[in-house]
Amino acid sequence: GFVISGKRIVTNAHVVADHTFVLVRKHGSPAKYKAEVQAIGHECDLALLTVESEEFWEGMNSLELGDIPFLQEAVAVVGYPQGGDNISVTKGVVSRVEPTQYAHGATQLMAIQIDAAINPGNSGGPAIMGDKVAGVAFQNLSGAENIGYIIPVPVIKRFISGVEESGKYSGFCSLGISCQATENIQIRECFGMRPEMTGVLVSRINPLSDAYKILKKDDILLEFDGVPIANDGTVPFRNRERITFDHLVSMKKPEETAVIKVLRDGKEHELNVTLRPLQPLVPVHQFDKLPSYYIFAGFVFIPLTQPYLHEFGEDWYNTSPRRLCERALRELPKKAGQQLVILSQVLMDDINVGYERLAELQVKKVNGVEVENLKHLCSIVENCTEENLRIDLDDERMIVLKFQNARLATSRILKRHRIPSAMSNDLVDDQASKGETEASCTS
Repeated sequence: GFVISGKRIVTNAHVVADHTFVLVRKHGSPAKYKAEVQAIGHECDLALLTVESEEFWEGMNSLELGDIPFLQEAVAVVGYPQGGDNISVTKGVVSRVEPTQYAHGATQLMAIQIDAAINPGNSGGPAIMGDKVAGVAFQNLSGAENIGYIIPVPVIKRFISGVEESGKYSGFCSLGISCQATENIQIRECFGMRPEMTGVLVSRINPLSDAYKILKKDDILLEFDGVPIANDGTVPFRNRERITFDHLVSMKKPEETAVIKVLRDGKEHELNVTLRPLQPLVPVHQFDKLPSYYIFAGFVFIPLTQPYLHEFGEDWYNTSPRRLCERALRELPKKAGQQLVILSQVLMDDINVGYERLAELQVKKVNGVEVENLKHLCSIVENCTEENLRIDLDDERMIVLKFQNARLATSRILKRHRIPSAMSNDLVDDQASKGETEASCTS
């Protein structure tokens, strides 16, 4: 990590993800000091730490953030990579600047590719250009020679300013749309684009985004904040470089407005769209969180997450259940708070014999009610008043249980498997608060 103004330390999110206790040590000092994680942004792979001890800050200088380096400019990466205990400095030049997949949070944000060696242990260290920070070292390309990546200053500044304004990490904005390039002349003519016009075709819109109310499928996106978008979806960047227009979107602050020029039915319109961070239907990561679950009659229900699919091994894309994988990567949420609830496994007992093959299917309905999320499923089951409990799964499969017998079986199954609670804490709190409000209503 490195120190910035305001007695704060910048490091990578993956360095302190799922932390319980963090210690920091100054270069050249044997003493370790306790640090607190002030904010952590898994999408941009950045974290801010604070250290209370005054002794730690004595004689400490902070580093200034610079600009985006130009191609072929020299940068020095400082860190503690594997192969030794002392500080290490490696030098390289800037090879590329473009949006790149951030491995930790699986997001596309701008990154700088350099040819300095970045190894495990370099993470969180600064890349220095002159006397300023050009970025934070955070990942390398496995299987390639000398390809390392650093997080550029605009992303760092956007993270820090978000934390300063709201006191916590606020996320990176998204328009909530999928676009198709219009490089073929026939598609451009079909949508009435004149020869001098360039833009991309809107193909899908996230129902939770502001754009859902404003843009329409088959609109042609011509400009974003006055910057013309090319037919391949790129915008000009510095001298003769180009970058995808997603970068302009991700640099906006939450709740900021963007002016978008579109071509709709042959007419040009200027529209205002509010930008905000959007959560996918199936969460990409579960850092710093305990998994949610609900067990009833030996059936273990969980919300589908990408880390669950990753449990199927390195080649999870091909080995995880096909339908769940497709939905996780493609499906958009229809309303806020929605989750895909799945039956992840069956803990065997007399009550569920014959149902054990139904694991890894999505839960569609319980007693005829469509399931919105795990809390919803939990409350439908817990408040069941009918004799039978019917659970409809994907693939037109179903489970029928005698409710009272199943309820008794649940405690027996939990005891046998030494599971202390039938539901995760987030659901326990929710059920408790529901019980309190019902009690106060009846009184």
